[in-house]
Amino acid sequence: MKHISSIVLLVFITFTFYAPLAYAQDKADPQVKSVLITGASTGLGRHLAETLASSGHHVYAGARKQADLDALNAIDNITAVKLDVTKQDEIDAVVALIEQKGTGLYALVNNAGIGGGGPVATTPIEDQRLVYDINVEGVYRVTKAFAPMIIESEGRISTTGSIAGTITRAGMATYSGSKHWIEAFTDALAAEMAEHNVMISVIEPGNYQSYIRRSSVLRAYAKIEAAGGEITPEMQQAYENTASYELSLKQPDDVSAAFVHALFDEKPLRRYVVTPNQEEQAWTIGSKIQQLVELNQWGPHSYTRDQLVEMLDASLAEKAK
Repeated sequence: MKHISSIVLLVFITFTFYAPLAYAQDKADPQVKSVLITGASTGLGRHLAETLASSGHHVYAGARKQADLDALNAIDNITAVKLDVTKQDEIDAVVALIEQKGTGLYALVNNAGIGGGGPVATTPIEDQRLVYDINVEGVYRVTKAFAPMIIESEGRISTTGSIAGTITRAGMATYSGSKHWIEAFTDALAAEMAEHNVMISVIEPGNYQSYIRRSSVLRAYAKIEAAGGEITPEMQQAYENTASYELSLKQPDDVSAAFVHALFDEKPLRRYVVTPNQEEQAWTIGSKIQQLVELNQWGPHSYTRDQLVEMLDASLAEKAK
């Protein structure tokens, strides 16, 4: 029971065949873009899908459950596609669908992801494997599959990262590790895609309203029940507390606004840190500064404070151009 309670607590603090509708893209209007969003059934992905669709863009919205596919298909300008990012056959089927529809694909948003993990010494390896299969390998699989379409359109690829890609804490090695990987993935992919005029960005949200915390708790409970355990009243209360906290958070309007800028602005940024308050911004930037100090502590080639400030000023000036 102590192990189960630890799982619930850690989940609580963790951040962060298709059903197509006929869609005739107005190819005469260059402002109408087709965008694929993975993990669009709830949370950040659903909010972005509705935002883009309401602006007139065509969204291929990925989801796994039929009820979610039906709900997405009921929204104007959205074509729901059955897409589990861990299943190559479903990814290939969506590639074939888009090719058959002839809309092309301007942008890919790698949004599908889950929370989870726990202390390194006590968390089963299969728990980490699941997070990485979705948050890491899923992003890799989907990007690889749709890259030819994005290259053809000279479009955009954006991925949902997290401020957990910069910061972490005890019990978050798995989730934070997956988001740290996305940081490296973004930089490598940007270098590889530069010659194709494809722009790459990562959106790094702080704590906004989504479904990631509740789904993590429910996944942990399902595992307990599958092993013959029971969900106690205390555990049910823990879920209700998680839901209450998650629903108290700010709606992710700012996150979708960052995605819109990354997807459509003439000068998209590589990174978008999006936090609901100054405290989370300070925590994120402060953690990066602390890492810089630590990187500079050892060895004969360390820089002085004045040299570091000079390097910072030069970088700020370059980004201001």
